[in-house]
Amino acid sequence: MRRIAYFRVSTTDQSIESQKTAMGGNFNRVFTDEGVSGSVLACKRPGFGDLLKYIDKGDVVCVYSVDRLGRDAIDVQTTVRDLLALGVTVDVHGLGPIAGDAGKIILAVLAQVAEGEKRKINERTAAGRVTAREHLERTGKTHKGKTSMGRPLEADPVAVRKWKAENKASLSQTAKQFGVSVSTVKRYTH
Repeated sequence: MRRIAYFRVSTTDQSIESQKTAMGGNFNRVFTDEGVSGSVLACKRPGFGDLLKYIDKGDVVCVYSVDRLGRDAIDVQTTVRDLLALGVTVDVHGLGPIAGDAGKIILAVLAQVAEGEKRKINERTAAGRVTAREHLERTGKTHKGKTSMGRPLEADPVAVRKWKAENKASLSQTAKQFGVSVSTVKRYTH
């Protein structure tokens, strides 16, 4: 039995490290999709596609949460059913192994809960943006005291690009120079 991990984050400025830390190690193989939106079907994601080519009957696929396995409840259920049909067990962090008919029922309920929570988060985020815009227009600051809607820049993107190019520096050298993360340098230079 091989233990195989799958990690996904939606944007390049997010990191899979928290998922890795929470799940620990001891995996025979790790597959990732970083910067791949949750709106993409699981089978269309490059890392998950590689995982599907790699797995064999008897393997255990470990994920941090149910929503990592698909874009919505239907995709999650389809993905898990396909994995179970291949003789693979799906182990969801904090939930445990999903196998057989009872596992499918539990998964269906969890997928619906996850989809409902995602919808609530999107609604709250949209409402927060509306409130922030209204305050910004009225007072010059958002309801949280910021002077703009976006995330404040960690460094001047033009200066980062220029310094990296002039010095033929790596991403990590540039990150160190400006005191920012490698993912910030990637975002500014790509």
